[in-house]
Amino acid sequence: MRAPRGTQDILPGTSEKWQFVEKKLIDLCRRYNYKEIRTPIFEHTELFQRGVGDSTDIVQKEMYTFEDRGGRSVTLRPEGTASTVRSFVQNKLFGLPNQPTKLFYIGPMFRYERPQQGRLRQFVQFGIEAMGSEDPAIDAEVMALAMNSYKELGLNSLTLVINSLGDKESRQNHKEALISHFTPYREELCSDCQVRLEQNPLRVLDCKKDKDHPAMKTAPSILEYLNEESLEYFEKVKAFLDLMEIDYVVDPNLVRGLDYYNHTAFEIMSNAEGFGAITTLSGGGRYNGLVEEIGGPQTSGIGFAMSIERLLMALEAENIKLPIEETLDCYVVAMGEKAEQEAVRLTYQLRQSGIQVEKDYLQRRMKGQFKSADRLKAKYVIVIGDNELENNAATMKDMNSGEQKEIKLNEITDYLRDKLAGGKVI
Repeated sequence: MRAPRGTQDILPGTSEKWQFVEKKLIDLCRRYNYKEIRTPIFEHTELFQRGVGDSTDIVQKEMYTFEDRGGRSVTLRPEGTASTVRSFVQNKLFGLPNQPTKLFYIGPMFRYERPQQGRLRQFVQFGIEAMGSEDPAIDAEVMALAMNSYKELGLNSLTLVINSLGDKESRQNHKEALISHFTPYREELCSDCQVRLEQNPLRVLDCKKDKDHPAMKTAPSILEYLNEESLEYFEKVKAFLDLMEIDYVVDPNLVRGLDYYNHTAFEIMSNAEGFGAITTLSGGGRYNGLVEEIGGPQTSGIGFAMSIERLLMALEAENIKLPIEETLDCYVVAMGEKAEQEAVRLTYQLRQSGIQVEKDYLQRRMKGQFKSADRLKAKYVIVIGDNELENNAATMKDMNSGEQKEIKLNEITDYLRDKLAGGKVI
């Protein structure tokens, strides 16, 4: 039996990297005052049809959708925003006194697409959503959090790319210009773009197949169609980024293809050599209309999402080693039946005191137990044998210095805790 295509096992030795990264992200959210939300792994299919969009590749081609035993159509979540907004509406979070509502999530998502490096059918996504504010300052805050998510882990080869999609009026004018521009080339475009031209022409600009078509280079820019209000909003967002000294590049062709996106759109790219052809690490933007589409009151929001797999790829591409301590506090060696009984008691006692401890469970001789302690990189080894038990004591060995000392059994916990906290070497 093998794991399904597009999935992976995250084994010890690697899982520690995931834990380290996730802990960093959670701490960053704490500093920015974003609270964790956990939503179901599957939802009613209609949520994603309405929340992600019928015309998107995600809904049309990539969702894991099936009927449950009650005949209801359910879907494994392909992204986190729709579920978060559904929960925001269902639980009336918009009615809480502290607004805007600032949430983050980390969890598995599912998309049926061709597996490749950094893109799996089950992947882990970290994302944030800030709902209830139309202040351009929170747009800058979301982008700052996104950039810091990478920088605090040591990544440097990053580019923040931003654009404005404008308000509804600006978008509509731009859409009409795009239709007029691309219609003469319609038959030269891929079949998907021929449909997009009618349903959502913005998504033509985001096509991977037609990205080198000459018409793409001459397509009208959204920045040419921003009305005064949209232009002013974009200028404020850029000014806030400037105040925080966050570098960015304006790309008029950057789009977020869903109908409810407006104003700010952004992506973060990796410039690291060897990262791969697909350089996008994360993306996000401001949305209006999504909360209403899911049944809530008129509420604007902004968010972004990143793949943890691609984050780890970027760390590898920049040769960044995470400061993960692969050591063991203490290993208990026991020789003899009575010593084994005392080892079980002592191991439990030390663990209850917060000390990381392991012991032998394969009835190995002393030499084998010491080899096991070496492989686990134990800082200290406690040896219990008949001679030690007669003195109601055990021998503690500092594996770094090689020095050892006999310690009374009832003093071991405090003694070892002191040494691990930085006490003098034995």
